[in-house]
Amino acid sequence: MRLLRCHLYALYAGLAVLPALTSQARANTCENNPDAIGVERIVEIDTSTGPLFGAISKQPKEAKFLKPKEVVLTFDDGPSPWVTPSILKTLADHCTLATFFSVGKMAVAYPDIVRDVQEQGHTVGAHTWSHPFNLPRLKAEKAHAEIEDGFAAIATAAGRDIAPFFRFTGLRDSKPLLEYLQKRGIASFTVDVVSDDSFIKNWKELVEVTLRRVEHSNGGIILFHDIKASTAKALPDIMAGLKKRGFKVVHMRPRHPLEMASLNTSKFAAKVSGNLSETNRHPRLMSFYGAVAALRETNGDEPLPEPPYQGPPITVITPGTVPQSTPVRALSTERPKPAKNATTQSTTPGLVNRPDRNPLYRNVAP
Repeated sequence: MRLLRCHLYALYAGLAVLPALTSQARANTCENNPDAIGVERIVEIDTSTGPLFGAISKQPKEAKFLKPKEVVLTFDDGPSPWVTPSILKTLADHCTLATFFSVGKMAVAYPDIVRDVQEQGHTVGAHTWSHPFNLPRLKAEKAHAEIEDGFAAIATAAGRDIAPFFRFTGLRDSKPLLEYLQKRGIASFTVDVVSDDSFIKNWKELVEVTLRRVEHSNGGIILFHDIKASTAKALPDIMAGLKKRGFKVVHMRPRHPLEMASLNTSKFAAKVSGNLSETNRHPRLMSFYGAVAALRETNGDEPLPEPPYQGPPITVITPGTVPQSTPVRALSTERPKPAKNATTQSTTPGLVNRPDRNPLYRNVAP
């Protein structure tokens, strides 16, 4: 079963691919790919006051930091060994970056994928430990544990500090939980554009719906899921469509990371170490540029080296100082109607409807 996690096997066991080499390979590929959408600029966010960004929320939020025709790519619910590598490949092909809001259980199950995400320069935030359908309905203690265990599990899987970025499951936030995140110095992100990839199985339809909604909102934070096969298949055409329509990608990263020292990572260390060791016995091709995967000599405790910065200009965002830009227009309320013979959806939007393949359905205690 674990062999399914290895999409491609390495022809031989290569040496570690240094982050600097990854940056150089990305730069060289961008120069040779005039159709790549790239990254227009990086927004570096000060999360110290726990700001809230995005249109879909009834709670007070920060002004929009995006300019017209700018988008932020975000992916929820992963990592998935069947989908995330393909998404990483598409992002690398287009020389662009995204933010991944991972689920703690998924990260512990597939820590090698989390590390691939970070090694390629993407931002990793948290999306709770077990993806409860309605986080605000839980008792405060349980809801806080979902948040804390999610960050701790993902940081342990990543092997280093991650972003103090959080997204509520189902985009269901609440004043008490936002206040809790504010005290922790964690920023919350809702969205401006919902791709509806949790419901649209036809990848061509997903391309059309996503591009139409992005145009309607004139950009914004886009919601995808990196556990959906249709998303992976549609993403190349979505990237090409955004480029053709003149949209630019903005990448988010934190001014300061959420330090692992502030999290209870010890409870997840053994499980992450075991899963990394099993992955290392089956070397596989990295999802970017066909580079041979490294046989990582790590037990999950050592932090990975930070790559030197090489990239587009950086805009620092401090809560309360974000300039007001063009407001987001009303979002489309249309939702695709399921076919008569369509498979019943999971009760939790965005989750793989395969109990045997998705650790969220397993009885795994933190």
